[in-house]
Amino acid sequence: MSAKPIVVHHLENSRSQRILWLLEELEVPYEVKKYKRTPQRRAPQELLDVHLLGKSPVITDGDVTVAESGAIVEYLIHKYGKDKIQVPEAGWLDNVYFTHYPEGSVQPVLIRRLLFKLIPENVPALIRPLIRAVFSKVDEKVTLPELKLHGKFIETHLAKTKGWFAGGPNPTSADYMMSFTLEIMIDRAPEAVGENIKEFVKRVQER
Repeated sequence: MSAKPIVVHHLENSRSQRILWLLEELEVPYEVKKYKRTPQRRAPQELLDVHLLGKSPVITDGDVTVAESGAIVEYLIHKYGKDKIQVPEAGWLDNVYFTHYPEGSVQPVLIRRLLFKLIPENVPALIRPLIRAVFSKVDEKVTLPELKLHGKFIETHLAKTKGWFAGGPNPTSADYMMSFTLEIMIDRAPEAVGENIKEFVKRVQER
């Protein structure tokens, strides 16, 4: 165990809550250092000093600095959770897949939907109605069908496992990674969300 608490460098409105949930489950001491975004919604210099890309979450564990949600989750489980987080043999591949799936496949589409909303709000008022109409149509024809497909895929998997993504009695790295993504999906794309996703997020939040 590290002599000093792990520091979670948290940029507002970022993915750090995945890491906080995992640290709570592992009962690893930590502290949170908060950072505010610049008016351009970028990381402040203080966070860039921790990691050159200025991304969040980032953790420092003694002399070790780790960025990227998936890498942090795997690092923490490898170092602190080997005896606490057991992946059932039958769910090994599901765990690997759903650990990488949220950031690789779903999160980019959710970010696209957010950008389609933000861009019209930041153009000159004279052309805003036109730009809003264009982005709304693209969202309807391209982004929403893609999100609904992801929602159906996730619903089908959760119906099979009836709980956690790897099918075991406790959460694994897949659940820590999927948790934030599904909370965002409920918020930004409720049309794509079914009852199994809602139940999963409720179960996470209750823990």
